Amino acid sequence: MKKKINLRFLSIVAVAISATVVLTTVIFYEVFKREVMQGLQTYAKLLVSTSAYKELDTKTLREELGELRVTIIDGTGTVVFDSNVDIGGLENHGQRPEVEQAFQKGEGSIIRKSDTLEKTAFYYAVRLKDGSVLRVAKESHSIMSVYMNAFPAMGVVCVVLFIVCAVISHLLTKSLIHPIEELANHLDDEVPVVYKELAPFMATIRKQHENIMNNATMRQEFTANVSHELKTPLAAISGYSELIENGMATDEDVIRFASEIHRNCNRLLTLINDTIRLSELDHAEQEVAFERVNVYQVAKNCVDMLQMNAKKHQVSLQIEGEKAYVMANKGMMEEVIYNLCDNAMRYNKEDGSVIVGVFAREAEHKVIVSVKDTGIGISKENQERVFERFYRVDKSRSKVKEGTGLGLAIVKHIVALHKNATLELESEVGVGTEIRIVFDIRE
Repeated sequence: MKKKINLRFLSIVAVAISATVVLTTVIFYEVFKREVMQGLQTYAKLLVSTSAYKELDTKTLREELGELRVTIIDGTGTVVFDSNVDIGGLENHGQRPEVEQAFQKGEGSIIRKSDTLEKTAFYYAVRLKDGSVLRVAKESHSIMSVYMNAFPAMGVVCVVLFIVCAVISHLLTKSLIHPIEELANHLDDEVPVVYKELAPFMATIRKQHENIMNNATMRQEFTANVSHELKTPLAAISGYSELIENGMATDEDVIRFASEIHRNCNRLLTLINDTIRLSELDHAEQEVAFERVNVYQVAKNCVDMLQMNAKKHQVSLQIEGEKAYVMANKGMMEEVIYNLCDNAMRYNKEDGSVIVGVFAREAEHKVIVSVKDTGIGISKENQERVFERFYRVDKSRSKVKEGTGLGLAIVKHIVALHKNATLELESEVGVGTEIRIVFDIRE
């Protein structure tokens, strides 16, 4: 970054110096031309007003003219006098622009350049009372010759200026970048932001940095939790299979051990499937297809499908409510309701109940899907963390129920993918839990 800024500064300096040199030279040359032309005009008017032009053939006056060339052209364009050149070899000057202007308007001027001689000739002509024209002229260096003569001195000045600017540019870049480097090296510290324009940017960077660190911590915890969850069923499978392999199990034990192996394999498969599903949901935001879904029908299908599980857990499972439509992903809605019902049955009391409700609140532009149980409940301190991966309220009871600890995490991810939905939880220890998904159905 420093190198780029330095190069940008130096490029600007080089362009600025070059442009300044060129523009200054052009401006001074234009001023010089105007001064020369004004001088010629003054000389011409002085010669006319004093009638000195009538005595131009005198040696004294010609010496006083110096480099000034005076020419007199009669009304036919013929040169009748020239202070510098023999008039015998001169062509008719009637078509010369400055002479033609003088004949027509009383005065005329022009600047002619000679690339060969690298000279510039300035001409000013004025019409006399007798109809002839008095022209004065002076030669000067061209702008290119001015450049060439001034180039050595200008080159030295430009080099010195460039070196000075390069040093200043380096110091300025260093002072500009230093606060940014300090911020970059102390993202975790409350370093004051020197440039107020960077405050929103730094707030975003710090937030992203915090999120990255949190995600890294969560992934580390997730990896540790997965390892731990996988270790228990794998250890059981390994232990039972080893006993069978070494012939240390009776026929009755083999049947029981096989049943345990099968149960732990199912637990492993469920855990792996839930882990894969969470990974898919982490990257599903751009792939979710939404449609108009009758969420009551989805809930009813899930309740019908889970009746056998409800009997297994000695829990009654019911549905109530009415037909209601929301914009959602149908498959994900089935998954959410299934996980909520499964969770409510697992952590319920014997002879408890689970009620799935779907209610349309058209006046409030809302549709509410709720799953309410009469289970063990969740304490206030655990309610904020219950949707975390592998988090269990009652560790000992969770082992008996063989849950993966990922069901509510999947629910949270799916609801988050539905921008028109929010997740709510109410629970009381020993009384039960109600989890609601509230859809905003406004267009």
